[in-house]
Amino acid sequence: MTTHIGAAKGDIAPTVLMPGDPYRAKWAAEMFLENARCINDVRGMLGFTGTWHGHPVTIQGSGMGMPSLSIYANELIKDYDAQTLIRIGSCGGMQDHVRILDVILAMTASTLSTPSRGIFKELNFAPCADYGLLAAAHKAAIEKGVPTHVGGIYSSDVFYDERPDLNEQMMRHGILGVEMEAAELYILAARYGRRALAVLTVSDHLVTQEALPAQDRERSFGDMVDIALHAAFASNGTR
Repeated sequence: MTTHIGAAKGDIAPTVLMPGDPYRAKWAAEMFLENARCINDVRGMLGFTGTWHGHPVTIQGSGMGMPSLSIYANELIKDYDAQTLIRIGSCGGMQDHVRILDVILAMTASTLSTPSRGIFKELNFAPCADYGLLAAAHKAAIEKGVPTHVGGIYSSDVFYDERPDLNEQMMRHGILGVEMEAAELYILAARYGRRALAVLTVSDHLVTQEALPAQDRERSFGDMVDIALHAAFASNGTR
């Protein structure tokens, strides 16, 4: 048990999926895991552990933003020895060729600031995904027929952004989408020698101003969970 996770030592699986919304964690556990049980409800940040095709999996909510994710990822890694951490969530599209409902696999995650910035001081560290997870997720997405893009994303530290000039530069430099958590996850994975990936569904678009209807969000989230689970176990030869 930690400050923010009430699970016992053996309750957390080596593979952890991390949606921001704790109720999405509950939904995903009920839909994809066998014998899923709630292993955390501290502060309402739900976590569940079960099995997928015989493999133990934990799905733990991370909250919104890098500071919140950093708390859960640090505790999952340092206190529960999580080895593979995959963010599953939504993002805003930033390129014309990226469409609503497309999946983005974040190869890199640019950011202005993260909770880890103080460690690097003047260094601009480049957070990136685990290549094995990235390649396996891309293969799984293609096999499922899900339109998928691989490239850089932007992890913002604010939701209500008032920097249109910065967004323009992100788009100019090929950034595919914007979200709020992946950069810190990638930094922590690099620091502790763990595997990390962000699998994201485009739920709205900064260029076209489109937004995913509420009734379609659950289906699209299901695609992400399926891709993430296949990637987690295919990439280390255990699928």
